[in-house]
Amino acid sequence: MEGTAAALAKPGFRKIEWLPRDIAVERRDDGVIVLKSRIPLREYDKHVPASLAQWADQAPERIWLAQRAGETRQWRKVSYGEAKRTVDALTQGLINLGLEAGRPLAILSGNSIEHALMTMAAMQARHPAAPVSPAYSLMSHDHAKLKYLFDLIKPAAVMVQDGPTFEKALKALPLDDVTVIHVARPCDGIRSTAFADLGATPVTGEVVDSIAQITPDTVGKLLFTSGSTGMPKAVINTQAMMCANAAMMMQVRPRDPNGARPIILDWMPWNHTMGGNAAFNPLLIDGGTLHIDDGRPIPGQFEETLRNLREISPTSYANVPAGYAALAAAMEKDEALCRSFFKNLTLMAYGGARLPDDLYDRMQALAVRTTGQRIVFYTGWGSTETAPTATGTYWDTERVGLIGLPFPGVELKMVPCGAKFELRLRGVNVTPGYFGQPDLTSAAFDEEGFYCIGDAGVFVDPDDPAEGIIFAGRVVEDFKLTTGTFVHVGSLRTDAIAAATPVIHDALVTGQDRPFIGLLAWPNLHACRQLTGNAEASFADVVKHPAVIVCLKRGLEAHNAACERASSRRIARAMLLVELPSIDGNELTDKGYINQRAGLARRAALVERLYANVPDDDVIILS
Repeated sequence: MEGTAAALAKPGFRKIEWLPRDIAVERRDDGVIVLKSRIPLREYDKHVPASLAQWADQAPERIWLAQRAGETRQWRKVSYGEAKRTVDALTQGLINLGLEAGRPLAILSGNSIEHALMTMAAMQARHPAAPVSPAYSLMSHDHAKLKYLFDLIKPAAVMVQDGPTFEKALKALPLDDVTVIHVARPCDGIRSTAFADLGATPVTGEVVDSIAQITPDTVGKLLFTSGSTGMPKAVINTQAMMCANAAMMMQVRPRDPNGARPIILDWMPWNHTMGGNAAFNPLLIDGGTLHIDDGRPIPGQFEETLRNLREISPTSYANVPAGYAALAAAMEKDEALCRSFFKNLTLMAYGGARLPDDLYDRMQALAVRTTGQRIVFYTGWGSTETAPTATGTYWDTERVGLIGLPFPGVELKMVPCGAKFELRLRGVNVTPGYFGQPDLTSAAFDEEGFYCIGDAGVFVDPDDPAEGIIFAGRVVEDFKLTTGTFVHVGSLRTDAIAAATPVIHDALVTGQDRPFIGLLAWPNLHACRQLTGNAEASFADVVKHPAVIVCLKRGLEAHNAACERASSRRIARAMLLVELPSIDGNELTDKGYINQRAGLARRAALVERLYANVPDDDVIILS
């Protein structure tokens, strides 16, 4: 009765219309379970540029894109009508260049208005847009991944926002038969075409003819995997994949066709499928306004996001847990920021890692204090190969860590794998394969045509699949201790990070063929600086500070206490790391995810120190 009374006492959620959870469950004799929605997938557009044309016709003055620019950092805004005119001119410019049909157009720089316009133009000219992580150009020392990808896809053209910024990367590439396009400045010693000149090309009927030849099977984008198991792969994204997936995401949260258009502020990189597809495409299809956020959820850059959120009141908002942690800390001290953020907000989305329970509670407390209502936290699951989301939490759930249920048009196959299930996917949103690598394509699918994503999951309630699925890590990351105990790395890693919040940003789980579990953890520098009271503290400073160590120990020991009878969950030792994860060493993917296997191999000496019979002073012993 007390639990029921407490639940009734909680403020309600802001109203969202959700699609019913009408899930068909097929249980096979071999233990395999297949889930799919009984509700059919709605109709979707033939291609992504069709939405730009639609809104340019129906609402030409409405703002599509906005981004701060210039010394004063004022908003530069582009309407749907202006965007369509520029995209058509760029399309004609690409046609006039006489580029080889079907060869990709690579974009090396980050999110920008020009990036968005060129992506649309490339699609209209039927050249797959291939956005490449700027880290491969700007953070890498040897440009190995950039050169590998360039050789793999052999682009006909390459666009950079600023030539001199990308000079080293461009000069590391063979550009003899490649057209280089620059936005701001050309690069000395490299012949290039100005974006502005292409955008001023007089448009002919060739543009309409080119658009008419786009089919659902036309390759619209090549998006690159993280390279966590080697070099990145180029994932084919057809127009049907992208449009169908956007329709799925919109169908589970139906919009009022006569209601206000969505407004979002988003920083997620467009070379990543979450930013480039999941955020970008539904917003365009819905005729909304996208404010490009040049801030990032890292120290020194999140202030830009806060400045933007004081001016922009989004209708929905997405971020990684570290971003929400920084946002919560700022809003707890700033009522005006709170009011602006929650003013029009109906939904918060998270991804990349499990949202810590205490962070969920803090954000809801802020929402209730500001609006009198709670805001639903939403998340989905999928991969670059699924365009990206295949499941979502499309109901008013209070539980974090779920990946939801399959969207209409998606089949989720669950193959028994010990105490959990290996997850596989089939549907129109699944890629036909990897560009130029038919052997990898063949290996990625099972005998029934399900894509083997490599992730694992378990039911919230095995007797009621409609309650959803919990993410249970990567199948290939799990290991056994010398005791024979099996350790599920993915779920343990996210739970450990959540337990030690806000001290840990990310971590490696150790213990393969060892007697106990250990943790090599990267500190959350921003949060640790707050704990130490020193805004200028370095990584070397915070990892030794007593306040940081006490917070880490308190959180992980509370986690251990809750797992008293489960040796597969208890963490015996931990070490805070000073050296940042390496992109060139495959330890850090371009999307910011940690590669467990590569990280442990690269830091083998630290693993040995963690398990030494007489550990060093920087090894934290947990009770």
